[in-house]
Amino acid sequence: MTLYEYVPFDYVAPPGLTTPEPRHSVAIVGAGPIGLAMAIDLAQRGVASVVLDDNNVVSVGSRAICWAKRTLEIFDRLGVGERMLEKGVTWKVGRLFHGDDEVYTFDLLPEEGHKYPAFINLQQYHVEQYLVERARDFPDLIDLRFKNNVTAHEDRGDHVVLTAETPDGPYQLEASYYLACDGAKSPTRQRMGLPFEGQTFEEHFLIVDVEMEQSPFETQEPERWFWFDPPFHNGQSALLHKQPDNIYRIDLQLRPDTDLEAEAREEHVLPRIKAVVGDTPFTLDWMSIYQFRCAMLDRFVHNRVIFVGDSAHVVSPFGARGGNGGIQDVDNLAWKLVAVLEGRASGTLLETYDTERRHGAAENLLNSSRATHFMTPKSPVEALFRGAVLRLARDMPFARKLINSGRLSVPCSLAGYELQTDGDAPVPPGSAMRDAPLTGPGGDTWLISEVQGAFTLVGFGDVTLPAVDGVRRIGIGTASADYPVFGDKGGFCAAHYGDKRAYLFRPDGHVAAVFEAPDAAQLSMALARASGETLMREVAE
Repeated sequence: MTLYEYVPFDYVAPPGLTTPEPRHSVAIVGAGPIGLAMAIDLAQRGVASVVLDDNNVVSVGSRAICWAKRTLEIFDRLGVGERMLEKGVTWKVGRLFHGDDEVYTFDLLPEEGHKYPAFINLQQYHVEQYLVERARDFPDLIDLRFKNNVTAHEDRGDHVVLTAETPDGPYQLEASYYLACDGAKSPTRQRMGLPFEGQTFEEHFLIVDVEMEQSPFETQEPERWFWFDPPFHNGQSALLHKQPDNIYRIDLQLRPDTDLEAEAREEHVLPRIKAVVGDTPFTLDWMSIYQFRCAMLDRFVHNRVIFVGDSAHVVSPFGARGGNGGIQDVDNLAWKLVAVLEGRASGTLLETYDTERRHGAAENLLNSSRATHFMTPKSPVEALFRGAVLRLARDMPFARKLINSGRLSVPCSLAGYELQTDGDAPVPPGSAMRDAPLTGPGGDTWLISEVQGAFTLVGFGDVTLPAVDGVRRIGIGTASADYPVFGDKGGFCAAHYGDKRAYLFRPDGHVAAVFEAPDAAQLSMALARASGETLMREVAE
């Protein structure tokens, strides 16, 4: 299925047009990948939401295309990961060129033992369609409202009042929490007058999706190709990604003096693409011009209004940190919001979403800004440095680490933040979990499938796991009649996690604590800290 086979989503007149609606637990504004993923995550935890979007079609053009391994693992938990993997173009190898010469090749996932690859390329419109279809598996918990444009909102302390415009007129609804998933130009953020501090770069890039039966740069396996000063685009940079349905994404840096209005015309774009692909026949599918911007909010949580994804932070697209960072926002926030709504934690737990994901966003912004400075030098000294690095990198491995065409997305560590209990281990507290293949009574499975979504204590090797309410238990390699036990297929668990240790994983897959011989008291203390109970007690005191 291609973009052009997708049909608009149905508009249904909301009940608020004719009668006051009951207060919703959560209102999600924006039905892009972030808003839809949030609704699904909440629904899987039994919490209902209403999703409002001013449009009724999937996004046009590839937009976010590179989905990282950690993001795919989250999508797996949400029920769309395998579908994305089947449709997407899997890649892990990147090639860097300077002019005609290949500087070096890198492999992002040289080891085996993972359900998902380092990256897949999959156009955003496919992802949105899959998420809408998945959301419809929860008709009693997800209320999708297309052509519902939120034009105003008011935070009244214990709830938010929203005003939405529809084809049938305006109406109001109330929600305990308002999640702003409304993108980089967030109307919510603009209405609130919140500063969006950062750096806007002068350079513009032309993004083009072209359909070709075969790329002139075809290799045995799909790869990411990046050029500094390519022969077909002198003095600038270029990027090529293969996508499903014979669509290729080409990004071309434009000169500062480019007439952007003229450049957006097809008669200017076609010669540029022909210069890249030569005599290979192609069809222009979509094009856009974008400008680098790296910015974020000072705070993501504003009482009952919470910002998620691009509404909270934006980065340049090189490094694939935008969409991937937004999905990791969802993974961090959903379980915490449910705990607050169900009374198992106070609102202070949501402050840890703010601190942890601002930390992740700051890391992404730093990497994105550094990549932009390397790709588009701002001074003769920066240009001289880049030229020297690219020349040295052909023969000197140390110089290859200095090349920056976008440090590709990886999950940030939460080490040292308040929900983690300090400890020493091969995968230390704060780290995102590492996947591994398992064997079990029901057949082969994966560690991510058994751990994600709830607090889970995993014993690796000969270690006994105490029972504590609110914590699932599984063992790897040691028999027990008290909890499920799996085999370490291929020895990947032992290689990653060590032996005779127990790891407490948070619902979002980050390590909360590590024990050598845990008892119930130790586990209870770590759980209280990781789940926000300790914060709730401190507030009460």
